[in-house]
Amino acid sequence: MATVLCTGVDRVLNETRTLILRQAGHAAMCAIEEHEIIAACKEHNFDVVVVGQAMSDSQKRDLFKVIRQHCGAAKVLELYLPFSGRALKQADGWLEVPARVPTDLAVHVERLAANGASS
Repeated sequence: MATVLCTGVDRVLNETRTLILRQAGHAAMCAIEEHEIIAACKEHNFDVVVVGQAMSDSQKRDLFKVIRQHCGAAKVLELYLPFSGRALKQADGWLEVPARVPTDLAVHVERLAANGASS
């Protein structure tokens, strides 16, 4: 199973994603603020970092830079809304989701952690 960091601007969504991933057997935690993300990356070796769908494109791009700088080995899974499209063209995987938490998140994380990019 994967070690996963869930990020985004909505703490409730992040905590829900974390619970979904833990129930699927992954080691998961969440971080919202940049300093929390940096601290988590220093403390853990993440397989996957999930970037939440509730962020603006510019927030996602800024967060991606932080992830690459501090969690360089982790694969990045971008969650995005159908009407907004993908913001992180350089991410390792993408999952189109509704405004609420996606139910197939754990499957996408496992696939990405195990064998590379997903679409």
